[in-house]
Amino acid sequence: MGSAFAADHAAAAGHGSIWADPETWVAVAFVIFVVALGKILWSKIAALLDKRAADITKALSEASRLREEAMAAKADAEKTLAQATAEAESILALARSEVQSMQARAAQSLQNQIALREQQALDRIAQSEAAAAKQVRDTAIDVALGATRALLREQVGTGRTAALIDDAIAELPRRQH
Repeated sequence: MGSAFAADHAAAAGHGSIWADPETWVAVAFVIFVVALGKILWSKIAALLDKRAADITKALSEASRLREEAMAAKADAEKTLAQATAEAESILALARSEVQSMQARAAQSLQNQIALREQQALDRIAQSEAAAAKQVRDTAIDVALGATRALLREQVGTGRTAALIDDAIAELPRRQH
């Protein structure tokens, strides 16, 4: 046991080289394997991350484009709504003015009809008054003529005087009209 211990001790004491130790080569091989595997994995991970970054950039640019389109559509819709609102307000204003105009024309037409009917009634009243006045005048003339004839016959005798009076009485209606 002592000799085995001595051999182990001599080897441990550095009588052999580090490159002669199999553990060193296993460690070197492991480091090379890890570096090679890391390089391959790193390139694949970097490629995946680059692809993912490109996809995200593409999605962001697409979202930005869609947002701009949506904003343009919103602005267009607001513009159309404003135009429609303005047009509706102008139509309402036109309708209101048309209604007021129609009301004014109807009121004026009613006033004209009332004035026309009033004038017609006044004309009929004037005609009736004129006819009544003429009838009263004619009746008064007839009564006056009759009374004059009767009076003259009583007071004046028959003869030439009676003929002159009758002629004068006969001319009275012509002179009155």
